[in-house]
Amino acid sequence: MEIERTDINGVCTLVLNRPEVYNSFNQSMALQLQQQLDDCTTNDEVRVIVITGKGKAFCAGQDLAEATDPDGPGLQTIVRDHYNPIILKIRSIEKPVIAAVNGVAAGAGANIALACDITIAKQSASFIQAFSKIGLIPDSGGTFFLPRLIGMQKALALMMTGDKVSASEAEKLNMIYKAVDDESFDEEIKNFAIQLALMPTRGLGLTKKAVNLGLFNSLEDQLDVEEKIQVEAGSTEDFAEGVAAFLQKRQPKFKGK
Repeated sequence: MEIERTDINGVCTLVLNRPEVYNSFNQSMALQLQQQLDDCTTNDEVRVIVITGKGKAFCAGQDLAEATDPDGPGLQTIVRDHYNPIILKIRSIEKPVIAAVNGVAAGAGANIALACDITIAKQSASFIQAFSKIGLIPDSGGTFFLPRLIGMQKALALMMTGDKVSASEAEKLNMIYKAVDDESFDEEIKNFAIQLALMPTRGLGLTKKAVNLGLFNSLEDQLDVEEKIQVEAGSTEDFAEGVAAFLQKRQPKFKGK
């Protein structure tokens, strides 16, 4: 399988598994990732999703051998049917999605990482908008997310030059949540994912929904969104449990419902 999956303690880890080509995407891996994200959406046992890579790379983007194969999918198919659904699924899943960037993230690989809710990278990892090196434009939401994360000027400079950005520099630019030491990376990802999985994840998902809508709304419209979603959050089992636990001075036991 080109996507390896493990489920432990409410955390579903999806591993891009083509290490011999730096986990670059072909059609099969893209469709498998879509299928796994669909399952995570409907599976109540999944509270948090982690996406990472096998071996020394996170993801080198598109497998150019496939993209240039006369019998393979064309660029339109690759963008429309492979990458666009992945990005939309990551953003629409009302559960936390963590990118655990274990190595180089280039091209579509970088932008998939940036589309996730929270991106944590090894200090040795790097991010590269590699498209300009071969005459293409950033896809997989790159032109949407990167300017919003770091501003138009810096985003355009990185997109046009294709310069490598280290994990520590990405953190300083607010491109990612944080960079962590290589030695503690796996443990930090595990602990962080479990921490989120033990929280009221229905509320976390609704927070994500509100933030998604806030990217497009006026202040007035967003205040209306907050009102409506807050009412929805207030009707969850987790809210009732949180209030009861507070009043009873005990630790809450959230179910993500």
